[in-house]
Amino acid sequence: MTSTFEQMRANVGELLRGIDRYNPENLATLERYVETQARENAYDLEANLAVLKLYQFNPAFFQTSITSQILLKALTNLPHTDFTLCKCMIDQTHEERPIRQILYLGNLLETCHFQSFWQGLEENRELIDGITGFEDSVRKFICHVVGITYQNIERRLLAEMLGDQTDVQIRSWLSKYGWTENEDGQIFVYSQEENVKPKNIVEKIDFESVSSIMATSQ
Repeated sequence: MTSTFEQMRANVGELLRGIDRYNPENLATLERYVETQARENAYDLEANLAVLKLYQFNPAFFQTSITSQILLKALTNLPHTDFTLCKCMIDQTHEERPIRQILYLGNLLETCHFQSFWQGLEENRELIDGITGFEDSVRKFICHVVGITYQNIERRLLAEMLGDQTDVQIRSWLSKYGWTENEDGQIFVYSQEENVKPKNIVEKIDFESVSSIMATSQ
């Protein structure tokens, strides 16, 4: 069965072509598309940026709830720079609650203050109402950071970084990323040395280049 998101994507794609991309009459359709993304755990950065651009051109049409959903969806796509792109398109006059809280949480994620992020999210649970899959998308990003940063990590620390996950949930993440745990509670993540790949640099200088240099130096 085709999802609502898939049904809307083709229509929205047509709207984003040509001059209609900046037609404020299309905002209602694009805003429903944002809500569909949030509900169905789907994502379309181009469409979301088009909404923010229309808000820039038409400040009277600005919707705080839609902008909040766009920012939260952008966070689910870390480590890509979507969140930075989106927040740069929001006028500072609109940075009231809840947008201010979302920007704060985004900064915590981008600077890898994961325990503080979960604490801040717990204090603002209403922010992610209706954002399907938000927390697990964030955990995927955290696992990405752990994977490129650690060779070994304590199970307790990993659980805290993932938002105080249960043993069953931790085992699920370990299985997903192929990480192993020893009897002392140390999790082997990855040998970072295996990530270092030697690269041979070959410089090619043809005779004509050398001869011209020699001629000018005489």
